[in-house]
Amino acid sequence: MNPIVNNLRINEKQAAANRADALNPVSVNQTPFSQVLSVQFTKHANTRLNDRNINLTDGQMERVKDGIVRANEKGIRDSLVLVDDIALVVNVRSRTVITALQQESEHVFSNIDGAVIV
Repeated sequence: MNPIVNNLRINEKQAAANRADALNPVSVNQTPFSQVLSVQFTKHANTRLNDRNINLTDGQMERVKDGIVRANEKGIRDSLVLVDDIALVVNVRSRTVITALQQESEHVFSNIDGAVIV
């Protein structure tokens, strides 16, 4: 068989396989979606949440997760995430809340390179 024709058939088979993969993108080596979106809290952040009686609802947590995704898309490393009257300082890469407080008075935030209001 002509090598060019044979190569064309192989490329057509690979293209068909690629289209099938695109329609079914799940792979056994991929991280589960729920783990990708999980948010961790440092011991310090948990202490601040407890001391300040801050309770995040499920809806607020979803908004925090969305804020982290948006901050990551913009290349932000450490972000202030504002959700309702709660301010969270988050390390975006590790998806970890560093500290938390309610907006009761004026505050200065340092060591952040971006902010997201959700």
